[in-house]
Amino acid sequence: MTRPPVCARHQQPSPLPGLAEWEMAVDLDTMPSHMADASNTSTLPWAQAVASFSRSELRWELAIIATAVALLTVALAAIALFFFRRRTRDLTVVYVGVFSILYAVRLLVSRPSFRSLFDESRIFWAYADWVITCTIILPLGLFFYQVADEHLRNFLRWLLAVQTGFAIIGILAAALGVSLAELSFANSFVVLGTLAATALFLVANKWRPGPRQQSSREFRVFIAGFLVWMLVVVHANLLGLKILTGHNVEFLGFLVFVAGLGYISAYRTFANEERLIAINKELEIARGIQSSTLPQGVPTLAGLEIAARYAPMSAVAGDFYDFLWVDEKRVGILVADVTGHGVPAALIAAMLKVAFAGQAAHAHDPVRVLTGLNGALCGKFEEHFVTAAYLFVDLEKSLLHYSAAGHPPLMLASRAAGTVREIEENGLMLGMFPEAAYSSVEIRVSPGDRCLLYTDGLFEAKNTEQEEFGKARCKEFLERQLDVPAARFANALLDNIAGFSGHNSARAQEDDITLLVLDLQ
Repeated sequence: MTRPPVCARHQQPSPLPGLAEWEMAVDLDTMPSHMADASNTSTLPWAQAVASFSRSELRWELAIIATAVALLTVALAAIALFFFRRRTRDLTVVYVGVFSILYAVRLLVSRPSFRSLFDESRIFWAYADWVITCTIILPLGLFFYQVADEHLRNFLRWLLAVQTGFAIIGILAAALGVSLAELSFANSFVVLGTLAATALFLVANKWRPGPRQQSSREFRVFIAGFLVWMLVVVHANLLGLKILTGHNVEFLGFLVFVAGLGYISAYRTFANEERLIAINKELEIARGIQSSTLPQGVPTLAGLEIAARYAPMSAVAGDFYDFLWVDEKRVGILVADVTGHGVPAALIAAMLKVAFAGQAAHAHDPVRVLTGLNGALCGKFEEHFVTAAYLFVDLEKSLLHYSAAGHPPLMLASRAAGTVREIEENGLMLGMFPEAAYSSVEIRVSPGDRCLLYTDGLFEAKNTEQEEFGKARCKEFLERQLDVPAARFANALLDNIAGFSGHNSARAQEDDITLLVLDLQ
């Protein structure tokens, strides 16, 4: 005499929360008696639970567990990929991962063979299933929100708010002792009502007057997979309401839906990668263009050695320097810093180059140079300004003429005295005030003196303790390196800053750095 199967009614995975009924606690009395008795104390061993299934039921059980494990593996891999690839802010892969994890866990907790591995009561598994049912809709709604157009997003905001409220009320009601069977029964009507409202909105949205944008490919794939899943969700809810009979195959529809979500996430990821590659190519082109705006060399004057160093923090930067060569004994030098970073600052720096080239006629007069630059830049931009310093070197008279516009002071080191002094002759920043006035100072120099022009990135480089490199360290380094040639000194100063701040390791540079070293020989 063959032994009849112990499980007279095969338990099915619960449908989506807020989109499907919770079935696990609807008809607990139909559970096999050996499982009901065990749930009050501890579950039976896994082997005994498996032995209670017929062969067809065991195949069904293993198929559902394998599906849950596969979903968990793919979801965890997707979330890990997102956190390891921090260049993108597209959260769709995270929403898919969280949604799939919740669904896979709910599949597992609904299986008798899985529950038998843990010494937990029947009520524990019932409440665990209900909590997932109440919350799983939220990551799905957030994913839908990401791929929908703006008009549909307005509807989804309200839908997400309603589902969040339902989740809170459902969990609190269960905690206060409301019957889970009653809550799941009510949930089935909420699901069907939500689906009906969504369908009506989509139909109304399709026939609304006015121009309509064509749906994107990922949105169409999402809708197709979602409709397949919703068909089996409706079937599952009708099973829960006892209108239909048979097996709950919702997890198969869910697999189709997850395959669609995976395609969308992969499509968006590859599209983002292509956009990043295109942006990087454009930045490389911009880097080349900006490099062409900077001097390709330094002027050669008898009795003056010049070394220039330019270290941008990104592909393009807002620092700028240039020369106005007058003759073998005289040259004008400009160093400037545009507020901000990246492409906007680089565009303003390109404007500055054009404006500076127009000041060649009065290169000997720093006041007129800065006044001309300010007039050329005023009114061209609103959120940015430029700090600048202009130094005119007259080797024939051994004189420097210096003026600045909101810029850090010139550092002048004397080899004879072994001292470093700061020279500050500042007016207002360039590009903000048309009426700004500037003044200049005349400085007599001797052979062996060294001038250092720079942007504020030199001082503001910070170490891991957020301590700035500062003027004091720069002056001390300058005093110790007076006998070092200009080019070697410039390299050594940048290396010293990089070592202090960690720029030569994994830490990123916080600001652009430009410096010019002038040695009078």
